[in-house]
Amino acid sequence: MTAEERIEIFENLPVPQAVRRQIIPAVISQMIALVYQLADTYFVGLLNDPVQTAAVTVAYPAFLMVTALSNLFGVGGASALSRALGRHDAQKAGQISAVSFWFGAITAAVYVGIFALFSAPILRVSGATDATIFAAFAYARWVILFGGLPTLLSVLLANLIRAEGRAAKASFGLSMGGMLNIVLDPLLILPGFGGLGAAGAGIATAISNCASLIYFLIVILRDRDGTVLRLQPSLLRYTKEHLKPILKIGFPSALQLGLTVVAVSAQAKFVSHYPTEAVAALGITKKIDQLPLYFSIGVSSGILPLLAYTHSAGNETRRRGVFRLGVGISLGFSLFCLVLFELLAPQLAGLFIQDQTTIQYAASFLRRMVTAMPLMSVCYPMIIQFQAMGRAKESLICSILRKGVLDIPLLLLMDALLPLYGLMWVQPMVDGISLMVSLVLYRRIQK
Repeated sequence: MTAEERIEIFENLPVPQAVRRQIIPAVISQMIALVYQLADTYFVGLLNDPVQTAAVTVAYPAFLMVTALSNLFGVGGASALSRALGRHDAQKAGQISAVSFWFGAITAAVYVGIFALFSAPILRVSGATDATIFAAFAYARWVILFGGLPTLLSVLLANLIRAEGRAAKASFGLSMGGMLNIVLDPLLILPGFGGLGAAGAGIATAISNCASLIYFLIVILRDRDGTVLRLQPSLLRYTKEHLKPILKIGFPSALQLGLTVVAVSAQAKFVSHYPTEAVAALGITKKIDQLPLYFSIGVSSGILPLLAYTHSAGNETRRRGVFRLGVGISLGFSLFCLVLFELLAPQLAGLFIQDQTTIQYAASFLRRMVTAMPLMSVCYPMIIQFQAMGRAKESLICSILRKGVLDIPLLLLMDALLPLYGLMWVQPMVDGISLMVSLVLYRRIQK
């Protein structure tokens, strides 16, 4: 992409067109990422074995940590890169991309090593029991030990490519991997084909993320004359200059997802004291209620480069217009999902498993948890906006509040007040508090 094309998107296109051009590919890639995660749960659910479904549920937090670590350098690098482009400094942007890529690779390798050494206690903390531990490790072995590095790097590169203004290419790379995962799932999971159960789902996910990484590397190498992205290890000599700004913005985003892992693990651990069907139902519910979450992440990822670029360029009127439109789109979709999920909770749960006890649990869980979605749909873009503006303190405060600090005390309280079902009210409570704080912080910045 030439400098003139970037200027056209970030500076000259009317706000609705610029936002549409950025968020549509980002939302599509997030929807396909969600579909392939749903595919894992769906095809494992066809086995009609709550133990297999529960195994995927308890292994998911450890896999989610890979995405959290990718945000450390993906979101941080994307924000720093977009701000460099806002200053029309393509050379700095290239240095930032190289530092982000190689430190992301190092971080992935360290995490994979830690999981290899401590997989059993990590899965136990996430809610694995004697009944589910072996199936959970069979899934986690593939998505983390074999697939952790390509997963982290593919998400990281998608963020950097999107930050340059090439949202369509970022979307295609992630979508291609997701579609491949959907094709491979039934072939590897179901009896009569691979018959590998949860392990087959893990293999499909690992292969699909490898394919996405290969695609992104080819795009960058093939378009090296038309992109500011650089991956040469020699550019690591600029680490001292760029690593701190990358981590400053990426850390709150990574921390938020990291604390999400803690919160999800804690919730699964609390639910593990109840029947296995309840654990399986929680996994199904968490997948269904991710539809509005992933949509909001797609919108936020799409507008992040626009917000960072316009803020760096000093065009605050355009930045505010981009933000308001993005929040409106995110909120509207989440309200639609709220109505849909409340009306069709049992039918949606029944798509993933035929066990009636599990369906009853899942429908009850979903109707409670989905009330958090409208709050989240505003809170998430607010945090992204703080990151785009380089406001690390405000981003960090909201990220910590939204996940981690309040969850475990509230889980203890709500489980005591309303055993099992009270656990599902924790997320709406946390998102409500986080949103109020983020609005106060944003108001102070505006003043």
